[in-house]
This record gives sequence, C-alpha cells and structure tokens, in this order.
Amino acid sequence: MPKKIALLGSTGSIGTQTLDVISRYPGEFSVEVLTAGSNIKLLTRQAITYQPDSVVIGDQSHYQQLREALKDYPVKVYAGEEAIEQVVRGSNIDLVVAAMVGYSGLKPAISAIRAGKKIALANKETLVIAGEIIKKLVKESGSKIIPVDSEHSAIFQCLAGELGNPVDKITLTASGGPFLNYTMEMLEHVKPHEALRHPNWEMGNKVTIDSASMMNKGLEVIEARWLFDLLPEKIEVIIHPQSIIHSMVHFADGSVKAQMGVPDMRLPILYSLSYPDRLVSDLPKLDLIQCGALSFIPPDTKRFRNLALAYHALKEGGNMPCILNAANEVAVSAFLAGKIGFLQMSDVVEHTMEKTEYFASPGLGYLETTNSLARTEAQNYINELCKRS
Repeated sequence: MPKKIALLGSTGSIGTQTLDVISRYPGEFSVEVLTAGSNIKLLTRQAITYQPDSVVIGDQSHYQQLREALKDYPVKVYAGEEAIEQVVRGSNIDLVVAAMVGYSGLKPAISAIRAGKKIALANKETLVIAGEIIKKLVKESGSKIIPVDSEHSAIFQCLAGELGNPVDKITLTASGGPFLNYTMEMLEHVKPHEALRHPNWEMGNKVTIDSASMMNKGLEVIEARWLFDLLPEKIEVIIHPQSIIHSMVHFADGSVKAQMGVPDMRLPILYSLSYPDRLVSDLPKLDLIQCGALSFIPPDTKRFRNLALAYHALKEGGNMPCILNAANEVAVSAFLAGKIGFLQMSDVVEHTMEKTEYFASPGLGYLETTNSLARTEAQNYINELCKRS
C-alpha cells in the first residue's frame, strides 16, 4: 500500500520539491492532503494533478474561488487555520510533511503530534519556539519526528545504529551564504536581491535571507538541541562553503561520522518520506573527484551576530527562542521590503530580546502571547529606525 502523505505548505519551496520527489515514485506515496497559505493558483494546479482527498487554503477569502476551481474534481475543499489543524488528524494519514514557514506551522504540527502521527519536520520554528513542549507531546502521543533540514537529516542518519553510544558533540555545517567574505562596511550596503542569491541551495525567500544572515544556522542550533537532546555546548557550527558535508557526529571514542551528498533538498526529503528504507534514486549523485577540495572555517559572530543571538536565546531558554524567532520574522519582512538594512535585522532581534518580557516556563498560551508582543516590539523599533533614516 502506498504511504499516505499530508503535505502542509505544498506551494512553498520544500512543498514543491516534496511533490517532485513523490512524482518520481508512483505507487510508493499517495498525496492525501495539500495545504497552502494564499497561493491559490498553484494549489489548484497541484490539486488537479495529484487528486488528494482534501485541500485547505489558509486564507479564507480564497475559499469560494478554490471550491469553484475544483468543483469537477473529487477533492474536498476547506479553508482557515483550524481546518489545517483538523485535516492532519485524519485516520488515513501515515506521514505529515510539515513544510509551512514560520510561526504559522506550529499549531498544525502540534495537532499532528497529538494525533500520534509521524512527522517529517521541515518547519524548524516548531522546535525553536516550543521545543520542550513538543518533546513532551511526542513522548505522550507516540508520534515520531524525522528531520527534513539537510543538516538535521545528516545528524539523524549518522546516529542510525548508534543507540546508547556516547556522543561528544555534533557539528552543523553552514555554507556561509553569499556574503561569507564581506566586510562590515560591505554588509551595510547589501540589497535584498543580493541576499536572495544563495551560492548553493534553492530555497524560499525567508529561509534564503536567514541563511545569508546566519539566523538559519542559529535556528538550526536550537532545533538540534531538542531533536537530539544535546546541551548547547555540545552543538557547534562550522563554515563549509562547498555544502558537501551536511553535518557530523563526534563520538566519545574519537570517531566522527559525516553525511555527504550534493546540495539538493530533494535528497533529505526523500529520506524523510521513505524512512526507515532507502529508495533507489535518479537524483544527482556525489562525485568526489569533481567536487575537489573541501574547506572548513569558524563562523564570525561579529559580522553575523544572529548566530550569537540564537545561542544566547537557547541558553536563556523559556520564551526567549520564541522572542528571537518572532523578531527575526518581522525583521526579514522589513528587509525584503527595503525598510531596513541587512545589518539592522540583527539590531531588531537584539532589541526585541532585550525589551520583551522573559518567562522561564511558558505554556503554549503564553508563547502565543510572547509571539504577539515580540512582533509588536520589533515592528515599533523598525518604525523608529525608519524615522531616523
């Protein structure tokens, strides 16, 4: 029987690549649910192509248009955030691919976990915002999380067969993004279109900006803490511009395991879909002769402050990672809109972390309040920056 998939965020970068992978394996996977935020045109085309049981558009204003477009197809049409949370609990779903971007992906992921579903997690914010709560829910429900991010997938694969063996530390690799060799003065003048040109990976706009600012790696550090139950000091970041080694595990006996491959997100996506099996793939294969020398350098947290801010948020714990994430989402949007500069994104995050009330043991309700307060604080600070310029 094909594995039945619910794909949350089907019109985004991870979502479209997931459908590309599924298309390569007819009979292995069945698309049961597709959801999108507001991209009704692409969601309609996907629904017609894959004929899922259900589709959900997050923006309820598009409901009638989507329903009309799919009236001749045997597809149930729903709208709204609550509908997304409901469809992932369906008894016919074997795997939920959580590919929604940002805070919006938290509640659907929690809904799927509470239903005991297996989760292919691409929405790193879920664990960044509520890692401790998520881990508890997973344990209670019997759910399982399989990471989709290339770095976390690499660690996950390196740990396979190592149950009980002591880990000294893990190393998350980072490409360094398009501005690896930029000076502070050069970074001050970076424009959004420049930051969107990643040297190795094809990603959505938000993740691409996060990669350029090193916030993406900071969020991955926080996510790794909860995925692999490691203290912050056991998680290091190293710059690896070639993006061939996706991450490494250092064991207590001195051995190091690394997972390697070409920089193509479809590879970790495929692994998350097929786990624990590996399927024969026609995706690009790694040729070590062709890739040449591999290099590694330490990250510069003075030029890329977001990484240091993320480590600080992780060590503080409580609602601080939620504050970090909310401020960053607002800052990235402002940068893409041309309202603030590249380096000012870190200013916004740092200011918001300092000014938003800290709470050591937040529940989900308090995290929702924190998210709202932090976004308001970040936006007010951006407004001040705009007035000064």
